[in-house]
Parts: sequence; structure tokens; C-alpha cells
Amino acid sequence: MSFKDQLSQLVYSTDQGRIEPEQQAEQVPEADGTIKLRRETKGRKGKGVTCLTGFGLAEAELKTLTKEMKKHCGVGGSVKDYVIEIQGDQRDKLEVWLKQKDYKTKRIGG
Repeated sequence: MSFKDQLSQLVYSTDQGRIEPEQQAEQVPEADGTIKLRRETKGRKGKGVTCLTGFGLAEAELKTLTKEMKKHCGVGGSVKDYVIEIQGDQRDKLEVWLKQKDYKTKRIGG
């Protein structure tokens, strides 16, 4: 949306009051059937996290799955932009756990 379009939107109406913009439907990234496990340290001051992508689930479903993973590994984590981030190098534990849950996994990177 261009800056000119943003300025031309109706913000307030004397008939209805404040106008709220319409919420767009959640666009879940497509999954290819393989969960990709990788370890990242970039932008984290040297601290490593395990990133998992390729689930093809909605944000709420990813949060419940993340909660189970964190409990299994005994560490913290979060969901950011449909990517599950688990603290530390947990690739071995998560790969076994995901295979028990009938997910196909693949390691990315070193």
C-alpha cells in the first residue's frame, strides 16, 4: 500500500466514530512435508537456537506444538514468522521427537 493510499483512507466518521481497518486472513506458508532443522547464532550475540520450519500450520497450532517441544527439551523458545525457535542446540532431541510424531525431518546447515 503506497503512502498516498494510506493518507486517503477514512479514519473517522461522524456517523460511526473511529473506523477500524479490516483484518486480513492469516496466510500460512505452504509446507512440503519435510520439517527443516537448523542451528542459528546470527544476531543473537553468539547464543545458538534451533530453528524449525516447514510445518504449514497456523500460528495458534504452532504455539501449542512449540509448548510441547519446550517441555520435552526443558528449555525456552518462541514462534516468530511461522518459524519455531528453541533455545540451544536441540537438533538431536527434536529430530527423534518429531520422528515419533510421524514428521519427516531434514537437517539444514552444519
